[in-house]
Amino acid sequence: MENDSIVNNPLRALGLEGKAGGAGQSMMGLVMARAGLGKTAILVQLALDCMLLGNKVLHVAIGEGVDKTRAWYDDILSLLTDGEKIESIPEVMKNRMIMTFKESSFSKAKLEERLDDLVKQNIYKPECLIVDGYDFENNDQKSLEELRDFMVQCGLKMIWFSAVSHRGDKRVSADGVPAPCHEVDSLFDTVLLINPEGDNINLNIVKCKNCSVDPGTILMLDPSTSLIKQC
Repeated sequence: MENDSIVNNPLRALGLEGKAGGAGQSMMGLVMARAGLGKTAILVQLALDCMLLGNKVLHVAIGEGVDKTRAWYDDILSLLTDGEKIESIPEVMKNRMIMTFKESSFSKAKLEERLDDLVKQNIYKPECLIVDGYDFENNDQKSLEELRDFMVQCGLKMIWFSAVSHRGDKRVSADGVPAPCHEVDSLFDTVLLINPEGDNINLNIVKCKNCSVDPGTILMLDPSTSLIKQC
């Protein structure tokens, strides 16, 4: 499959494929939205783009099972490739591993233990990491800093988190990052906010240190698929 088939994925739309494709400092990103608006769909698009650039991706699903997470990849890849499932594309399949945690059991120490086992046994060494379902409301800045430092030590090129925002919580950082991430936004290079407006679903670029687009830019998502629309 040609990499061009993912040309409208978030990495390409933001101009971040260079960060995923080359060496250099790790980039940490965040996708925020209210519950049920497509955070996982955006994370999977980011992961697929990393995979198609030749990177190994570890998708950490907190509070979700392997089958449900795998189904997200199948569904989105099917949309992008006219019906193919990821199992039928071995060169993409080998670049993905899914690791699940119960919500109550995820910690930096447990992730480190499981990842060390994979790397030391030469089973899998990820270059990009997806963390879907991290509990920002019940973890402080120190916990997130320790997690980030560990990821940087692992040599990861790109790390993406998701976070749930709430309509009634009006707290927001100076850069426009909503709660519960308003006090830890300095740790993130990129923050994307999924924002419904009428019949449209927007992807707001709240913050993006290495993007080719400026903060304040709005990308359009297809409401039925959560894919970025052609410009």
